[in-house]
Amino acid sequence: MVTKVVDLRSDTVTKPSEAMRAAMAAAEVDDDVLGADPTAQRLEAEMARVTGKEAALFVPSGTMGNLVSVLTQCDTRGSEVILGDSSHIHMCENGGISTIGGVHPRTVRNNPDGTMDIDMIVAAIRHHVGAGALHYPTTRLICLENTHGRSGGKCLSVEYIDKVGQVAQSHGLKLHIDGARIFNASVALGVPVDKLVRAADSVSVCLSKGLGAPVGSVIVGSKAFIEKARILRKTLGGGMRQVGVLCAAAYVAVRDNIGKLADDHRKAKVLAGLI
Repeated sequence: MVTKVVDLRSDTVTKPSEAMRAAMAAAEVDDDVLGADPTAQRLEAEMARVTGKEAALFVPSGTMGNLVSVLTQCDTRGSEVILGDSSHIHMCENGGISTIGGVHPRTVRNNPDGTMDIDMIVAAIRHHVGAGALHYPTTRLICLENTHGRSGGKCLSVEYIDKVGQVAQSHGLKLHIDGARIFNASVALGVPVDKLVRAADSVSVCLSKGLGAPVGSVIVGSKAFIEKARILRKTLGGGMRQVGVLCAAAYVAVRDNIGKLADDHRKAKVLAGLI
């Protein structure tokens, strides 16, 4: 008798499908550090299109995606980023924004639904002007997380994200979304991804979690943002050569698995009811 084990530790332990393995074996590749890998370019173009942004960049992991995004948006050491006190960037990414980028985290309490109160975000903003300015870092960025992992995977609504985007814009700040599972949020809310992230200046999207690719994330934003991010990716060791081998599997994940997320959610609810 053969026992089939279903591994429910995490959506990070999925194995590549046969279609992914075939795509990896057949991938047309070139040197992506030189900007010449056609399979990477195809994936990046598709992710830019789906998210409604100008450009995209493949990175090895979600942690690097967030790190590159934050450091690109906060390009002056001593800058400050406002983010949730239970956010993944703050809690689970080894303090990289501080240790590597010299960016100061200013935390705001996350509510049980993953949001931060708008008035608390506004109160946390610090500009390098006025009395006492010499003592403070300058706020340059607000970060949101959707879905919010430590709030049980709660989804941030497009209305909330747009409000935070308005706050950022009115104060001359940028907005980054850690969208590790943004497609799960899109499907659960019934809102297209491009609408869900329209207020964001940059988004990090994991392809190796809910979508099931074996490796990789993509960051999206303006062409100018991606040009700067590409340089920083190289600095951090994330520039890879024939990376199309990985991007081929990621492309299949986007093509084949977004449509399966609604059924994943249904099954997750069934399992939750058994606990």
